Amino acid sequence: MQEAQTGPRRSDLLARLTLSALDQLAEDPSCWREPMVHRALLVSGLSVLISSLAVVENGGA
Repeated sequence: MQEAQTGPRRSDLLARLTLSALDQLAEDPSCWREPMVHRALLVSGLSVLISSLAVVENGGA
């Protein structure tokens, strides 16, 4: 039961961090020149997607 509760929380936290990073990047477009920024956003986005799919498969519980 605890595992099901931590999954959505992690996904929610990672989604918020990703959106916060995108907000900061919007203020400084020069950051997009860094390849690490692209990798970090890709990895965090995929992590959110995978966590969200796990929640959906478990019926949102």
